[in-house]
Amino acid sequence: MKRIFFPGSFDPFTIGHASLVERALTLFDEVVVAIGINENKAGWIPIDGRYQALCDFYHDNPRVSVTLYKGITADHARRLDAAAILRGVRSLKDFEYELQMADINRQLTGIETVVLFTEPHLAPVSSSVVRELAHFGKDITPFLPAGLHYPSTNKQPQS
Repeated sequence: MKRIFFPGSFDPFTIGHASLVERALTLFDEVVVAIGINENKAGWIPIDGRYQALCDFYHDNPRVSVTLYKGITADHARRLDAAAILRGVRSLKDFEYELQMADINRQLTGIETVVLFTEPHLAPVSSSVVRELAHFGKDITPFLPAGLHYPSTNKQPQS
């Protein structure tokens, strides 16, 4: 079974992230959506809310699992016996960063990185843009996957 490891903060998980998962499922048997825990960042949505929301969202899809991890991404991907790390690229800036990370991860563990270019209509969508829109009271539901619901929290993404 070929498994791919999809790391990120997913704060929040957007339609762009969901698109990458769906596209990766055409290439791999399983996608592990891995929420990285960065203790230096508070996060907009609490980590347990992100985890629960994604577990609920993908509960009917046995080919998608959700995990939390700390530390070096490549190390955790290897522990889960992933064949590769999945990254999405929206721009040249993203590409340059992901190229550096792919090289480091390959040096550290030998794991390869698979880059999927974002679908053009999703290129402007990022978690940081969605957070900013929410901050200014804009409706963010068009940027979140239909059916994704976060547990009640004072930072609940909503319109």
